[in-house]
Amino acid sequence: MSSPSDRMSPEERRTGVSLASIFALRMLGLFLILPVFSVHAAQIPGGDSLLLVGLALGAYGLTQAVFQIPFGIASDRVGRKPVIVAGLLVFALGSFVAAWAPDMHWMIAGRVLQGMGAISAAVTALAADLTREEHRTKVMAMIGSSIGLVFALSLVGAPLLYGWVGMGGLFTLTGVLALAAIGLLLKAVPPVAAPPRQAPLPLREVLGNPDLLKLNLGIGTLHMIQMAMFVVLPQALLHRGGLPAAAHWQVYLPAVLVSFAFMVPAIIAAEKKDRMRPVFLAAIGLTVIVQLGLALASDSLWLLGLWLLLFFVAFNILEATLPSLVSRTAPPAAKGAALGVYNTTQAIGLFVGGALGGYIAQHFGDNAVFSACTALALIWLAVAGTMKFPRRAAPAVQTV
Repeated sequence: MSSPSDRMSPEERRTGVSLASIFALRMLGLFLILPVFSVHAAQIPGGDSLLLVGLALGAYGLTQAVFQIPFGIASDRVGRKPVIVAGLLVFALGSFVAAWAPDMHWMIAGRVLQGMGAISAAVTALAADLTREEHRTKVMAMIGSSIGLVFALSLVGAPLLYGWVGMGGLFTLTGVLALAAIGLLLKAVPPVAAPPRQAPLPLREVLGNPDLLKLNLGIGTLHMIQMAMFVVLPQALLHRGGLPAAAHWQVYLPAVLVSFAFMVPAIIAAEKKDRMRPVFLAAIGLTVIVQLGLALASDSLWLLGLWLLLFFVAFNILEATLPSLVSRTAPPAAKGAALGVYNTTQAIGLFVGGALGGYIAQHFGDNAVFSACTALALIWLAVAGTMKFPRRAAPAVQTV
């Protein structure tokens, strides 16, 4: 029979569901835009410039990278919830500017403002504050799973919603969802104690921590691989698998949903049985195998779908375990700062992966992208093999 400490408390479950919903509301608005933005851009002044279209898409990630660390540090000093509310307000303002934008320059301004609402570090730090170590990865998995789910749903829903309300309506919906997330944060997320009165650590101590460096390398590499492979994967589904672009969701959605069934037992083994090291390294090893498989895949839609499913299994496990490990490894007085650096590295990985994947695909072909991703995953596996993994904390004694 499991002890009370082996089960999540009602407050921990509420924390996980609430913060996952906040992430989902915010990310749904962003993901809904991606599949249809380039189509809309061609219809407004300046949209004939691919440079401006690219800047509008990339501006969000650039300002996210710049503001994650300041928002994380601020959450250590003034509290998590005020920083999250401020970030969501800025994000909503950017959404409404983009909804109104009469040309691409104002669209870029709106996207810049959206990116300035960089709340990921503060949200993950709040999740760490409100959960015990033995359940933290489960909560991070709930947050990560919500992102994967809304991404898959957006691929289905974006074209339909765009046809009904247009791009202005999608951006307006994005802003409204951000404001709804504020209400959810204030009403549903349990209260958290004020930050302890500790002398703030210099940022250089966070940046130079060798264990955090390895975790930051991991999230940067994971998202470099994700972006690089998705530069060419749609073309592989189209040309190798013979699946029209409008039907790609028929592969993405089942792959994401089924991957959750494999992820959950892995997360339980990592947390409950203190098997974090083998689970973490196995997920990176699976990433290596997937990229090799994609490089060698034949013209089989089923085989491509299988590799995509296995990618999401590994990706979801790593997305859940990495921020949990950062929150355990970081000094208590710099948890928000450490997660800010982590999320900045993630944003940089997204940018570099997209640019690198496009360059390699243009000059060397699609298979070269998957081969490069294989090499990146192998390097990460070698580095991760030298990591020190925090041991599971002793269960807290519950008093009556």
